[in-house]
Amino acid sequence: MIRNYLRSSLSMLIIFLLGSNIFGQPAGRHTENFNFGWKFWKGDVKDGQDPSLDDSGWRILDLPHDWSIEGPFSKTNYSCTAYLPGGTGWYRKTFSIPGNESGRKIFLAFDGAYNNSEAWVNGRYLGKRPDGYISFQYDISGFVNFGKDNIVAVKLDHSLFGDSRWYTGSGIYRNVYLISEEPVHIKQWGIYCKSSEITSSGAKLSADISVVNETDRAVKISVVSTLNFGSEKVKIVTSKISLDKKEEKTINQVFDVVNPKLWDTDNPELYSLVTEVRGRELLDNVVTNVGFRDLKFDPEKGFFLNGKSLKLKGICMHHDAGTLGSAVPKEEIARRLDLLKEMGCNAIRTSHNPFSPEFLDLCDSKGFLVIGEAFDEWELPKNKWLAGWNAGTPGKEGYSVNFREWAKKDLRDFILRDRNHPSVIMWSIGNEVDYPNDPYTHEILNTEENPQTFAKFNKSLPHANRLGEIARELVAVIRDLDKTRPITAGLASALMSNVTGYADALDVAGYNYQESRYEKDHKKYPNRPLYGSENGMTLEMWNYVADNDYVMGQFLWTGFDYMGEAGRYPSRSNTAGVLDLAGNKKPEFYFRQSLWSDKPMVFIGTTDRSVKSGPDNLWSHKRVEPLWNWNEDKTISVNAFTNCEEVELFLNNRSLGSKKMADFANRTISWDVPFEKGTLKAVASNSGKPAAEYELITTGAPVKIITSCAEDHLKANRQDISHIYVTLCDESGNTVYSADNQVTCDIEGPVRLLGMEDSNPSNTEDYKDNKQHAFHGKLLIYVQAMEDAGPVKISLTSPGLAGCSVELNVVK
Repeated sequence: MIRNYLRSSLSMLIIFLLGSNIFGQPAGRHTENFNFGWKFWKGDVKDGQDPSLDDSGWRILDLPHDWSIEGPFSKTNYSCTAYLPGGTGWYRKTFSIPGNESGRKIFLAFDGAYNNSEAWVNGRYLGKRPDGYISFQYDISGFVNFGKDNIVAVKLDHSLFGDSRWYTGSGIYRNVYLISEEPVHIKQWGIYCKSSEITSSGAKLSADISVVNETDRAVKISVVSTLNFGSEKVKIVTSKISLDKKEEKTINQVFDVVNPKLWDTDNPELYSLVTEVRGRELLDNVVTNVGFRDLKFDPEKGFFLNGKSLKLKGICMHHDAGTLGSAVPKEEIARRLDLLKEMGCNAIRTSHNPFSPEFLDLCDSKGFLVIGEAFDEWELPKNKWLAGWNAGTPGKEGYSVNFREWAKKDLRDFILRDRNHPSVIMWSIGNEVDYPNDPYTHEILNTEENPQTFAKFNKSLPHANRLGEIARELVAVIRDLDKTRPITAGLASALMSNVTGYADALDVAGYNYQESRYEKDHKKYPNRPLYGSENGMTLEMWNYVADNDYVMGQFLWTGFDYMGEAGRYPSRSNTAGVLDLAGNKKPEFYFRQSLWSDKPMVFIGTTDRSVKSGPDNLWSHKRVEPLWNWNEDKTISVNAFTNCEEVELFLNNRSLGSKKMADFANRTISWDVPFEKGTLKAVASNSGKPAAEYELITTGAPVKIITSCAEDHLKANRQDISHIYVTLCDESGNTVYSADNQVTCDIEGPVRLLGMEDSNPSNTEDYKDNKQHAFHGKLLIYVQAMEDAGPVKISLTSPGLAGCSVELNVVK
């Protein structure tokens, strides 16, 4: 009897300790930014994980970090990854965990590390993760010394750096977190929210919450979830459960919401679900953003959001940002999304891999629809061009070597991490893995139905029937985790995929550059929702969408220029974007805005039609430039893009006539104008009333530097950034489009220079020094706050130009 009493008392004491902060032990979950104060060594290091290793000579830096973008550019590197190096790198960090946290669970979480990462704590091996885009975490509870110093070491092996068709970067290029929580806690990505029965008057939220007890005793806990809209508590649900030792249990909580605020692209209303696990005190707490929105994919009528028909006006996007490489701060992602929004874009396809959590958080808050894509290749490699796009002998390195062992694990973690985001509307299991003869082949390629005549059946290549088998396996993984979203893929050969079972495995078919198949395949597969998952820039490609209800939308290749997938050296970047590497708007941006945006706009650009240009291709942009500098009396073509009814053109305040958009089937209003120095202005009107205007001014030689700053106050947190916009101007302050002068940036004060972006696709200067040549008269400079407060002065100089300075303040 005494023994039973003691056992009962001991159990009660353990339960009490699990739910309290007795002896000063922290309560609940604590997530620490683990980015600061790492040591880095470029190259391999024997026993780099050894705690006794002397790393005093290693470079000290903060994460996120991409060593590839630090260069140098070299012709001996590969075009697919921007002629930048890969290699091997080591990161080490000393950290401590207070002694009063002994007994708690400690996790080390990585949002992404490229690639083939391996990690150790105090010399003890944690594990590996080959995929550089997947988030993962390690339980380091059994490896750390509480109250003492600990050493974490991470090795990245990107020595086979020609492993992608575009720039990937190298290093721990996303955020790292140290998470402390009780042994009774919510699993990683252990909350799954599903909304249903959504109308303007009511909605239902169902939350599956997975809780694990990692103690050796049974416990009784309460799971309390509060649904909030801003500061308003909408509903609270409490569940009381018992967990046996080492037991995991998933509970379901349901919230009926009256008059929900619906999430859509114009008003992305977000709720927050605060979930707490409690014993006597707080054990764990997780916040999940929730959006109520209803999705419908109709094979005849297209896509519907909250019951309203909506065309997907989308872009494809890679994850780099020029001089920043793959280590892109959240503030820069936000700026890029704002530019896309201004263009009228409402959807993004993450090409061709999982993006960062911050990216999806921003898409949730800004109202973008996202196709989350998992893979660019499956079990067999694709061609990676090494000496220029479609030039020379391709490489074959890539994710395929890890596919059979890791694909289902990677896909699972991808879905678990991202399935609560209201912005995510579809899952894509692959991009162009069915590209004909790269690597799969099929007899149907020999028929007259095959539009890709360069590819004929090749019996020496693997047969495409394997596509259907793999697709069904991947689809099964997703459907086990999320039944609320359809599954899609970007098909390069719909003809081949239709006969192999690949397309049939999908809920929604995405066609890459196959608009000519829309009508035929819609009739042949009437129950298949259809959209353009990757498309060229022409008006004709958009008309397929605009003129056919059953085509849900399109995704342009691409939103932004991106590093890699380049031409022959010194070409370093791909120029397919409607915005360049710095986010400067190309003429194609304005043309797309004229198609996609409802806000009145007009743009004019000029062309010398007597000058021959290269052949058009799928990614050809409008051959007009925003400048009014030509030879006197030379006849110049002036082209206007607008979403208004008519445009009147003025040269030095003289009207050159008004023209109506309805008279131009190509949606480009044009005039032939003898050049005359001065101001060329377009005024767009609706119903006879001016609605928008745009002007070009003849400029003189560059004589000075002018700057503007988007953020003149930064937080002293070693993360906040400011964008310094630099223009090379004439005496009147007009940007000189042809100016390419070198600019030097000198900094005084507590900020660091992250990079200077010129956007020139063929500039292979050092990307990380303080000098850069301008391109089209512009530069973008990124600076990041340090941990100290104080004034900042950024001085910009260039030989022969009047310099200038920018003053910022870093504040606590």
